[in-house]
Amino acid sequence: MFTAMTLCLPFDNSYARLPERFYARLDPTPVAAPRLLALNRRLAQDLGLDPEALAAPEGVAMLAGNRVPAGAAPLAQAYAGHQFGGWVPQLGDGRAILLGEVVAPAGSPLAGRRFDIQLKGAGRTPFSRMGDGRAWMGPVLREYLMGEAMAALGIPTTRALAAVATGETVWRETGLPGAVLTRVAASHIRVGTFQFFAARGDREALELLVAHALARHHPEAEPTALGLLGAVTAAQARLVAQWMGAGFVHGVMNTDNCAISGETIDYGPCAFLDAYHPAAVFSSIDSFGRYAYGNQPRIAVWNLAQLATALLPLIDADRDAAIAAATAAVHGFAPAYEAAWCAVFRRKLGLSTEEPGDGALAEALLKAMADDGADFARTFRGLAAEGGAGARAEFRNDPGAFDAWAEAWRARLAREGATPEARAAALAAANPAVIPRTHRIEQAIAAAVAGDLGPFERLLAALLEPFRPPEDPGLAAAPRPEERVTRTYCGT
Repeated sequence: MFTAMTLCLPFDNSYARLPERFYARLDPTPVAAPRLLALNRRLAQDLGLDPEALAAPEGVAMLAGNRVPAGAAPLAQAYAGHQFGGWVPQLGDGRAILLGEVVAPAGSPLAGRRFDIQLKGAGRTPFSRMGDGRAWMGPVLREYLMGEAMAALGIPTTRALAAVATGETVWRETGLPGAVLTRVAASHIRVGTFQFFAARGDREALELLVAHALARHHPEAEPTALGLLGAVTAAQARLVAQWMGAGFVHGVMNTDNCAISGETIDYGPCAFLDAYHPAAVFSSIDSFGRYAYGNQPRIAVWNLAQLATALLPLIDADRDAAIAAATAAVHGFAPAYEAAWCAVFRRKLGLSTEEPGDGALAEALLKAMADDGADFARTFRGLAAEGGAGARAEFRNDPGAFDAWAEAWRARLAREGATPEARAAALAAANPAVIPRTHRIEQAIAAAVAGDLGPFERLLAALLEPFRPPEDPGLAAAPRPEERVTRTYCGT
Protein backbone atom coordinates (compact mmCIF):
# COMPACT_ATOMS: atom_id res chain seq x y z
CA MET A 1 0.00 0.00 0.00
CA PHE A 2 1.14 3.51 -0.79
CA THR A 3 0.84 6.43 1.55
CA ALA A 4 1.33 10.06 0.63
CA MET A 5 4.70 11.24 1.80
CA THR A 6 5.38 14.46 3.66
CA LEU A 7 7.92 15.76 1.10
CA CYS A 8 6.11 18.69 -0.48
CA LEU A 9 6.25 19.28 -4.22
CA PRO A 10 4.17 22.16 -5.62
CA PHE A 11 2.13 20.05 -8.01
CA ASP A 12 -0.46 21.52 -10.38
CA ASN A 13 -1.51 18.64 -12.61
CA SER A 14 -3.17 20.00 -15.74
CA TYR A 15 -2.86 16.83 -17.82
CA ALA A 16 -4.54 14.80 -15.09
CA ARG A 17 -7.54 17.12 -15.41
CA LEU A 18 -8.14 15.92 -18.97
CA PRO A 19 -10.62 13.03 -19.43
CA GLU A 20 -9.46 9.65 -18.22
CA ARG A 21 -9.21 8.16 -21.71
CA PHE A 22 -6.02 10.21 -22.05
CA TYR A 23 -4.19 8.02 -19.53
CA ALA A 24 -4.34 5.22 -17.00
CA ARG A 25 -4.12 6.16 -13.33
CA LEU A 26 -1.75 4.00 -11.31
CA ASP A 27 1.09 4.25 -8.81
CA PRO A 28 4.69 3.26 -9.47
CA THR A 29 5.75 -0.24 -8.46
CA PRO A 30 8.03 -0.18 -5.38
CA VAL A 31 11.62 -1.38 -5.65
CA ALA A 32 13.74 -3.37 -3.22
CA ALA A 33 16.56 -1.08 -2.14
CA PRO A 34 16.63 2.41 -3.66
CA ARG A 35 20.00 4.15 -3.70
CA LEU A 36 20.72 7.59 -5.13
CA LEU A 37 23.17 7.53 -8.05
CA ALA A 38 22.94 11.16 -9.17
CA LEU A 39 20.89 14.22 -8.24
CA ASN A 40 20.66 17.35 -10.37
CA ARG A 41 20.74 19.88 -7.57
CA ARG A 42 20.79 22.94 -9.81
CA LEU A 43 17.72 21.79 -11.75
CA ALA A 44 15.94 20.92 -8.50
CA GLN A 45 16.50 24.46 -7.22
CA ASP A 46 15.34 25.96 -10.52
CA LEU A 47 12.11 23.97 -10.21
CA GLY A 48 11.56 25.22 -6.66
CA LEU A 49 12.43 21.86 -5.08
CA ASP A 50 14.67 21.27 -2.08
CA PRO A 51 17.76 19.26 -3.13
CA GLU A 52 18.48 18.23 0.46
CA ALA A 53 14.98 16.84 0.89
CA LEU A 54 15.29 14.94 -2.40
CA ALA A 55 18.62 13.44 -1.30
CA ALA A 56 17.19 12.33 2.07
CA PRO A 57 15.78 8.79 2.40
CA GLU A 58 12.20 9.98 1.96
CA GLY A 59 13.14 11.89 -1.19
CA VAL A 60 15.03 8.94 -2.64
CA ALA A 61 11.99 6.77 -1.93
CA MET A 62 9.91 9.17 -4.04
CA LEU A 63 12.49 9.22 -6.86
CA ALA A 64 12.46 5.41 -6.90
CA GLY A 65 8.67 5.17 -6.93
CA ASN A 66 8.39 3.70 -3.44
CA ARG A 67 6.43 6.65 -2.08
CA VAL A 68 3.97 8.98 -3.78
CA PRO A 69 4.32 12.62 -2.68
CA ALA A 70 1.32 14.64 -1.57
CA GLY A 71 -0.38 16.36 -4.49
CA ALA A 72 0.84 13.89 -7.10
CA ALA A 73 -1.56 12.36 -9.63
CA PRO A 74 0.38 9.36 -10.98
CA LEU A 75 -0.59 8.26 -14.47
CA ALA A 76 0.68 6.58 -17.62
CA GLN A 77 -0.12 8.51 -20.80
CA ALA A 78 -1.80 6.93 -23.81
CA TYR A 79 -0.41 7.47 -27.30
CA ALA A 80 0.14 5.68 -30.59
CA GLY A 81 2.78 6.14 -33.27
CA HIS A 82 4.69 5.15 -36.35
CA GLN A 83 7.80 3.17 -35.42
CA PHE A 84 10.30 2.99 -38.29
CA GLY A 85 7.39 3.88 -40.55
CA GLY A 86 5.10 1.10 -39.29
CA TRP A 87 1.84 2.05 -37.62
CA VAL A 88 1.21 0.91 -34.04
CA PRO A 89 -2.28 1.96 -32.86
CA GLN A 90 -1.49 1.76 -29.15
CA LEU A 91 1.85 2.41 -27.47
CA GLY A 92 1.66 4.57 -24.36
CA ASP A 93 3.92 4.80 -21.31
CA GLY A 94 4.97 1.20 -20.91
CA ARG A 95 7.57 1.86 -18.22
CA ALA A 96 7.06 5.50 -17.26
CA ILE A 97 4.69 7.13 -14.82
CA LEU A 98 4.01 10.85 -14.70
CA LEU A 99 3.92 11.93 -11.05
CA GLY A 100 2.64 15.41 -11.80
CA GLU A 101 3.54 18.91 -12.94
CA VAL A 102 5.30 21.79 -11.23
CA VAL A 103 5.55 25.45 -12.18
CA ALA A 104 8.96 26.99 -11.60
CA PRO A 105 8.81 29.80 -9.03
CA ALA A 106 9.55 33.50 -9.41
CA GLY A 107 13.24 34.23 -9.27
CA SER A 108 14.17 30.99 -11.03
CA PRO A 109 15.73 31.04 -14.53
CA LEU A 110 12.72 28.90 -15.47
CA ALA A 111 10.17 31.12 -13.71
CA GLY A 112 6.57 30.55 -14.74
CA ARG A 113 7.30 27.53 -16.93
CA ARG A 114 5.44 24.28 -16.35
CA PHE A 115 7.27 20.94 -16.21
CA ASP A 116 6.33 17.27 -15.98
CA ILE A 117 8.03 15.14 -13.33
CA GLN A 118 8.12 11.59 -14.64
CA LEU A 119 9.62 8.36 -13.33
CA LYS A 120 11.08 6.24 -16.13
CA GLY A 121 11.50 2.58 -15.27
CA ALA A 122 8.77 2.74 -12.63
CA GLY A 123 7.11 -0.62 -13.35
CA ARG A 124 4.42 -2.17 -15.50
CA THR A 125 1.48 -0.15 -16.81
CA PRO A 126 -1.50 -1.08 -19.00
CA PHE A 127 0.69 -0.05 -21.96
CA SER A 128 3.66 -2.31 -21.19
CA ARG A 129 2.88 -4.84 -23.96
CA MET A 130 4.48 -7.83 -22.21
CA GLY A 131 7.39 -5.72 -20.96
CA ASP A 132 8.54 -5.57 -17.35
CA GLY A 133 8.22 -1.80 -17.09
CA ARG A 134 11.74 -1.47 -15.76
CA ALA A 135 14.98 0.12 -16.90
CA TRP A 136 18.53 -0.94 -16.30
CA MET A 137 21.30 1.34 -15.15
CA GLY A 138 22.99 1.82 -18.54
CA PRO A 139 20.17 3.60 -20.41
CA VAL A 140 19.32 5.62 -17.30
CA LEU A 141 22.84 7.00 -16.96
CA ARG A 142 23.08 7.51 -20.74
CA GLU A 143 19.90 9.59 -20.78
CA TYR A 144 21.10 11.57 -17.76
CA LEU A 145 24.37 12.43 -19.54
CA MET A 146 22.82 13.10 -22.93
CA GLY A 147 20.02 15.31 -21.66
CA GLU A 148 22.30 17.43 -19.50
CA ALA A 149 24.84 17.72 -22.33
CA MET A 150 22.15 18.90 -24.73
CA ALA A 151 20.87 21.43 -22.21
CA ALA A 152 24.38 22.80 -21.71
CA LEU A 153 24.70 23.16 -25.50
CA GLY A 154 21.49 25.20 -25.54
CA ILE A 155 19.46 22.57 -27.40
CA PRO A 156 15.83 22.10 -26.20
CA THR A 157 15.65 18.82 -24.32
CA THR A 158 14.12 16.82 -21.55
CA ARG A 159 16.31 16.85 -18.46
CA ALA A 160 17.35 14.45 -15.73
CA LEU A 161 16.47 15.34 -12.15
CA ALA A 162 17.82 12.13 -10.62
CA ALA A 163 18.97 8.58 -11.20
CA VAL A 164 18.29 5.94 -8.55
CA ALA A 165 19.50 2.34 -8.40
CA THR A 166 16.70 -0.06 -7.46
CA GLY A 167 18.63 -2.90 -5.85
CA GLU A 168 16.88 -5.27 -8.26
CA THR A 169 18.00 -7.19 -11.33
CA VAL A 170 16.54 -6.39 -14.74
CA TRP A 171 16.78 -9.09 -17.38
CA ARG A 172 17.90 -8.04 -20.87
CA GLU A 173 19.37 -11.30 -22.25
CA THR A 174 21.40 -11.24 -19.03
CA GLY A 175 20.88 -9.90 -15.53
CA LEU A 176 21.62 -6.16 -15.17
CA PRO A 177 21.28 -3.68 -12.28
CA GLY A 178 17.97 -1.84 -12.32
CA ALA A 179 17.51 1.92 -12.08
CA VAL A 180 14.87 4.65 -12.32
CA LEU A 181 15.34 7.99 -14.07
CA THR A 182 13.41 11.04 -12.92
CA ARG A 183 12.79 12.92 -16.15
CA VAL A 184 11.75 16.56 -16.40
CA ALA A 185 10.04 17.77 -19.57
CA ALA A 186 8.00 20.71 -20.77
CA SER A 187 5.46 17.96 -21.37
CA HIS A 188 5.32 14.43 -22.74
CA ILE A 189 2.74 15.21 -25.44
CA ARG A 190 3.87 13.70 -28.73
CA VAL A 191 2.72 13.54 -32.33
CA GLY A 192 1.64 10.03 -31.38
CA THR A 193 -0.71 11.41 -28.73
CA PHE A 194 -2.73 13.12 -31.45
CA GLN A 195 -2.53 10.02 -33.64
CA PHE A 196 -3.97 7.91 -30.83
CA PHE A 197 -7.21 9.87 -30.77
CA ALA A 198 -7.39 10.51 -34.52
CA ALA A 199 -7.20 6.76 -35.19
CA ARG A 200 -10.20 6.30 -32.88
CA GLY A 201 -12.21 9.08 -34.49
CA ASP A 202 -12.35 10.87 -31.13
CA ARG A 203 -12.89 14.45 -32.25
CA GLU A 204 -13.66 15.72 -28.76
CA ALA A 205 -10.35 14.40 -27.42
CA LEU A 206 -8.48 15.97 -30.34
CA GLU A 207 -10.09 19.34 -29.65
CA LEU A 208 -9.21 19.13 -25.96
CA LEU A 209 -5.65 18.09 -26.76
CA VAL A 210 -5.16 20.92 -29.26
CA ALA A 211 -6.40 23.48 -26.73
CA HIS A 212 -4.19 21.99 -24.01
CA ALA A 213 -1.07 21.91 -26.21
CA LEU A 214 -1.60 25.46 -27.45
CA ALA A 215 -2.05 26.85 -23.96
CA ARG A 216 0.92 24.94 -22.59
CA HIS A 217 3.46 25.27 -25.40
CA HIS A 218 2.42 27.73 -28.09
CA PRO A 219 0.19 30.43 -26.58
CA GLU A 220 1.43 32.89 -29.21
CA ALA A 221 0.01 30.78 -32.06
CA GLU A 222 -3.40 31.19 -33.65
CA PRO A 223 -5.74 29.22 -31.34
CA THR A 224 -6.69 26.59 -33.91
CA ALA A 225 -5.47 23.18 -35.00
CA LEU A 226 -3.81 24.80 -38.00
CA GLY A 227 -2.13 27.30 -35.70
CA LEU A 228 -0.78 24.45 -33.59
CA LEU A 229 0.52 22.63 -36.66
CA GLY A 230 2.35 25.76 -37.80
CA ALA A 231 3.89 26.32 -34.37
CA VAL A 232 5.04 22.70 -34.03
CA THR A 233 6.48 22.82 -37.55
CA ALA A 234 8.53 25.90 -36.69
CA ALA A 235 9.70 24.39 -33.38
CA GLN A 236 10.81 21.16 -35.06
CA ALA A 237 12.67 23.09 -37.76
CA ARG A 238 14.66 24.96 -35.12
CA LEU A 239 15.32 21.81 -33.11
CA VAL A 240 16.56 19.65 -35.97
CA ALA A 241 18.82 22.46 -37.22
CA GLN A 242 20.41 22.52 -33.77
CA TRP A 243 20.83 18.74 -33.83
CA MET A 244 22.62 19.01 -37.15
CA GLY A 245 24.91 21.73 -35.87
CA ALA A 246 25.86 19.60 -32.87
CA GLY A 247 26.45 16.45 -34.94
CA PHE A 248 23.67 14.69 -33.04
CA VAL A 249 21.93 11.58 -34.37
CA HIS A 250 18.67 10.88 -32.54
CA GLY A 251 18.48 7.35 -33.86
CA VAL A 252 14.78 6.67 -33.37
CA MET A 253 12.69 9.57 -34.72
CA ASN A 254 9.39 7.70 -34.46
CA THR A 255 6.26 9.84 -34.19
CA ASP A 256 5.91 8.81 -30.55
CA ASN A 257 9.37 10.36 -29.99
CA CYS A 258 8.47 13.68 -31.60
CA ALA A 259 7.48 16.12 -28.84
CA ILE A 260 4.95 18.88 -29.51
CA SER A 261 7.01 21.17 -27.27
CA GLY A 262 9.98 21.11 -29.64
CA GLU A 263 12.22 19.35 -27.11
CA THR A 264 14.53 16.41 -27.75
CA ILE A 265 12.93 13.41 -26.09
CA ASP A 266 13.80 9.73 -25.61
CA TYR A 267 17.56 9.17 -25.75
CA GLY A 268 17.65 5.58 -26.89
CA PRO A 269 20.12 4.56 -29.62
CA CYS A 270 21.35 8.13 -30.03
CA ALA A 271 24.92 9.30 -30.58
CA PHE A 272 27.09 12.28 -31.39
CA LEU A 273 29.18 11.92 -34.52
CA ASP A 274 32.87 11.18 -34.29
CA ALA A 275 34.02 11.01 -37.92
CA TYR A 276 31.57 12.99 -40.02
CA HIS A 277 29.42 11.38 -42.67
CA PRO A 278 25.83 12.32 -43.59
CA ALA A 279 24.86 8.64 -43.84
CA ALA A 280 26.01 7.87 -40.30
CA VAL A 281 23.66 5.46 -38.51
CA PHE A 282 24.14 4.11 -35.00
CA SER A 283 20.91 2.35 -34.02
CA SER A 284 21.28 -1.41 -34.13
CA ILE A 285 17.76 -1.78 -35.53
CA ASP A 286 17.94 0.95 -38.20
CA SER A 287 18.95 -1.45 -40.96
CA PHE A 288 18.03 0.85 -43.85
CA GLY A 289 19.31 4.16 -42.51
CA ARG A 290 15.88 5.71 -42.03
CA TYR A 291 17.17 7.82 -39.14
CA ALA A 292 20.66 8.57 -40.45
CA TYR A 293 22.19 11.94 -39.54
CA GLY A 294 21.55 13.47 -42.95
CA ASN A 295 18.00 12.13 -43.16
CA GLN A 296 16.76 13.80 -39.97
CA PRO A 297 15.23 16.90 -41.63
CA ARG A 298 13.23 14.71 -44.05
CA ILE A 299 12.01 12.49 -41.23
CA ALA A 300 10.93 15.56 -39.27
CA VAL A 301 8.76 16.57 -42.25
CA TRP A 302 7.36 13.03 -42.43
CA ASN A 303 6.45 13.17 -38.74
CA LEU A 304 4.82 16.56 -39.19
CA ALA A 305 2.77 15.16 -42.05
CA GLN A 306 1.45 12.51 -39.66
CA LEU A 307 0.48 15.24 -37.19
CA ALA A 308 -1.21 17.13 -40.00
CA THR A 309 -3.16 14.01 -40.98
CA ALA A 310 -4.37 13.57 -37.41
CA LEU A 311 -5.54 17.18 -37.26
CA LEU A 312 -7.36 17.28 -40.61
CA PRO A 313 -10.88 16.93 -39.12
CA LEU A 314 -10.26 20.05 -37.01
CA ILE A 315 -8.68 22.15 -39.76
CA ASP A 316 -11.60 22.31 -42.19
CA ALA A 317 -14.86 20.44 -42.71
CA ASP A 318 -13.97 20.24 -46.40
CA ARG A 319 -11.29 17.54 -46.51
CA ASP A 320 -9.66 18.88 -49.67
CA ALA A 321 -9.43 22.34 -48.13
CA ALA A 322 -8.04 20.85 -44.92
CA ILE A 323 -5.39 18.93 -46.85
CA ALA A 324 -4.37 22.04 -48.78
CA ALA A 325 -4.05 24.13 -45.62
CA ALA A 326 -2.19 21.42 -43.70
CA THR A 327 0.18 20.81 -46.62
CA ALA A 328 1.00 24.51 -46.79
CA ALA A 329 1.74 24.53 -43.06
CA VAL A 330 4.07 21.52 -43.26
CA HIS A 331 5.79 23.02 -46.30
CA GLY A 332 6.78 25.84 -43.98
CA PHE A 333 9.37 23.49 -42.49
CA ALA A 334 11.82 23.81 -45.39
CA PRO A 335 12.41 27.58 -45.32
CA ALA A 336 12.34 27.67 -41.52
CA TYR A 337 14.85 24.83 -41.33
CA GLU A 338 17.12 26.32 -43.97
CA ALA A 339 17.20 29.66 -42.16
CA ALA A 340 17.87 27.99 -38.81
CA TRP A 341 20.53 25.66 -40.26
CA CYS A 342 22.35 28.55 -41.93
CA ALA A 343 22.24 30.56 -38.69
CA VAL A 344 23.70 27.61 -36.75
CA PHE A 345 26.51 26.97 -39.21
CA ARG A 346 27.33 30.66 -39.67
CA ARG A 347 28.10 30.76 -35.97
CA LYS A 348 30.13 27.57 -36.26
CA LEU A 349 32.20 29.20 -39.03
CA GLY A 350 32.70 32.40 -37.02
CA LEU A 351 30.46 34.54 -39.23
CA SER A 352 28.37 37.33 -37.72
CA THR A 353 26.81 38.68 -40.94
CA GLU A 354 24.80 37.04 -43.68
CA GLU A 355 25.78 36.47 -47.30
CA PRO A 356 23.95 34.32 -49.88
CA GLY A 357 26.82 31.84 -50.24
CA ASP A 358 27.20 31.02 -46.54
CA GLY A 359 25.21 27.80 -46.73
CA ALA A 360 27.29 26.57 -49.67
CA LEU A 361 30.47 27.41 -47.77
CA ALA A 362 29.36 25.27 -44.82
CA GLU A 363 28.26 22.44 -47.12
CA ALA A 364 31.64 22.48 -48.84
CA LEU A 365 33.43 22.00 -45.54
CA LEU A 366 31.08 19.17 -44.57
CA LYS A 367 31.69 17.42 -47.90
CA ALA A 368 35.44 17.70 -47.45
CA MET A 369 35.09 16.33 -43.90
CA ALA A 370 33.02 13.38 -45.13
CA ASP A 371 35.54 12.59 -47.86
CA ASP A 372 38.43 12.60 -45.38
CA GLY A 373 36.66 11.11 -42.35
CA ALA A 374 37.43 14.21 -40.27
CA ASP A 375 36.04 14.37 -36.74
CA PHE A 376 32.94 16.59 -36.60
CA ALA A 377 33.36 18.35 -33.26
CA ARG A 378 37.15 18.62 -33.37
CA THR A 379 37.16 20.04 -36.88
CA PHE A 380 34.79 22.86 -36.04
CA ARG A 381 36.46 23.51 -32.69
CA GLY A 382 39.80 23.57 -34.50
CA LEU A 383 38.72 26.52 -36.63
CA ALA A 384 39.39 28.75 -33.61
CA ALA A 385 43.12 28.05 -33.78
CA GLU A 386 45.22 30.42 -35.87
CA GLY A 387 44.19 30.07 -39.48
CA GLY A 388 42.10 27.02 -38.63
CA ALA A 389 45.21 24.96 -37.92
CA GLY A 390 43.36 22.72 -35.49
CA ALA A 391 40.75 21.91 -38.09
CA ARG A 392 43.40 21.20 -40.71
CA ALA A 393 44.99 18.67 -38.36
CA GLU A 394 41.78 16.63 -38.47
CA PHE A 395 42.26 16.06 -42.22
CA ARG A 396 44.69 13.20 -41.78
CA ASN A 397 44.40 11.82 -45.32
CA ASP A 398 44.34 14.99 -47.41
CA PRO A 399 45.09 18.26 -45.57
CA GLY A 400 45.08 19.95 -48.97
CA ALA A 401 41.30 19.50 -49.09
CA PHE A 402 41.02 21.72 -46.03
CA ASP A 403 43.44 24.24 -47.53
CA ALA A 404 41.33 24.54 -50.67
CA TRP A 405 38.21 25.19 -48.62
CA ALA A 406 39.94 27.48 -46.12
CA GLU A 407 40.95 29.91 -48.86
CA ALA A 408 37.28 30.76 -49.49
CA TRP A 409 36.54 30.77 -45.74
CA ARG A 410 39.31 33.24 -44.98
CA ALA A 411 38.17 35.51 -47.80
CA ARG A 412 34.64 35.44 -46.35
CA LEU A 413 35.95 36.24 -42.86
CA ALA A 414 38.01 39.13 -44.23
CA ARG A 415 34.85 40.83 -45.47
CA GLU A 416 33.60 41.01 -41.86
CA GLY A 417 36.65 42.79 -40.52
CA ALA A 418 36.66 41.22 -37.05
CA THR A 419 39.96 41.02 -35.19
CA PRO A 420 41.58 37.58 -35.01
CA GLU A 421 41.04 37.58 -31.24
CA ALA A 422 37.33 38.35 -31.54
CA ARG A 423 36.91 35.75 -34.26
CA ALA A 424 38.68 33.07 -32.21
CA ALA A 425 36.49 33.85 -29.20
CA ALA A 426 33.34 33.63 -31.32
CA LEU A 427 34.40 30.29 -32.78
CA ALA A 428 35.25 28.88 -29.34
CA ALA A 429 31.84 30.00 -28.05
CA ALA A 430 30.00 28.31 -30.92
CA ASN A 431 31.86 24.99 -31.09
CA PRO A 432 32.09 22.73 -28.02
CA ALA A 433 35.39 21.38 -26.80
CA VAL A 434 33.72 18.32 -25.31
CA ILE A 435 30.66 16.34 -26.40
CA PRO A 436 29.14 13.14 -24.98
CA ARG A 437 31.08 10.72 -27.14
CA THR A 438 29.58 7.25 -27.15
CA HIS A 439 32.74 5.43 -26.13
CA ARG A 440 33.12 7.66 -23.07
CA ILE A 441 29.49 7.09 -22.11
CA GLU A 442 29.95 3.32 -22.44
CA GLN A 443 33.08 3.47 -20.29
CA ALA A 444 31.23 5.46 -17.63
CA ILE A 445 28.35 2.98 -17.64
CA ALA A 446 30.66 -0.02 -17.33
CA ALA A 447 32.41 1.59 -14.37
CA ALA A 448 29.10 2.47 -12.69
CA VAL A 449 27.81 -1.08 -13.08
CA ALA A 450 31.03 -2.22 -11.39
CA GLY A 451 30.36 0.19 -8.52
CA ASP A 452 32.50 3.17 -9.55
CA LEU A 453 30.56 6.36 -10.37
CA GLY A 454 33.76 8.41 -10.73
CA PRO A 455 33.95 8.26 -14.56
CA PHE A 456 30.25 9.18 -14.84
CA GLU A 457 30.69 12.15 -12.52
CA ARG A 458 33.83 13.41 -14.26
CA LEU A 459 32.23 13.12 -17.69
CA LEU A 460 29.09 14.88 -16.46
CA ALA A 461 31.11 17.74 -14.99
CA ALA A 462 32.88 18.27 -18.33
CA LEU A 463 29.63 18.11 -20.31
CA LEU A 464 28.06 20.79 -18.14
CA GLU A 465 30.73 23.23 -19.42
CA PRO A 466 31.07 22.05 -23.02
CA PHE A 467 32.82 25.14 -24.42
CA ARG A 468 35.58 24.95 -21.84
CA PRO A 469 38.47 22.54 -22.49
CA PRO A 470 38.08 19.72 -19.95
CA GLU A 471 40.62 19.07 -17.21
CA ASP A 472 41.07 15.60 -18.69
CA PRO A 473 42.10 16.17 -22.34
CA GLY A 474 41.04 12.62 -23.10
CA LEU A 475 37.39 13.66 -22.79
CA ALA A 476 37.83 15.92 -25.82
CA ALA A 477 39.72 13.35 -27.87
CA ALA A 478 38.27 11.33 -30.70
CA PRO A 479 38.10 7.59 -30.02
CA ARG A 480 41.03 5.42 -30.96
CA PRO A 481 40.16 2.72 -33.52
CA GLU A 482 39.70 0.10 -30.80
CA GLU A 483 37.41 2.47 -28.83
CA ARG A 484 34.98 3.27 -31.63
CA VAL A 485 31.33 2.44 -31.03
CA THR A 486 29.41 1.95 -34.27
CA ARG A 487 26.18 0.47 -32.91
CA THR A 488 23.94 1.68 -30.12
CA TYR A 489 20.92 0.09 -28.50
CA CYS A 490 17.67 1.42 -27.10
CA GLY A 491 18.09 -0.44 -23.82
CA THR A 492 14.43 -1.34 -23.38
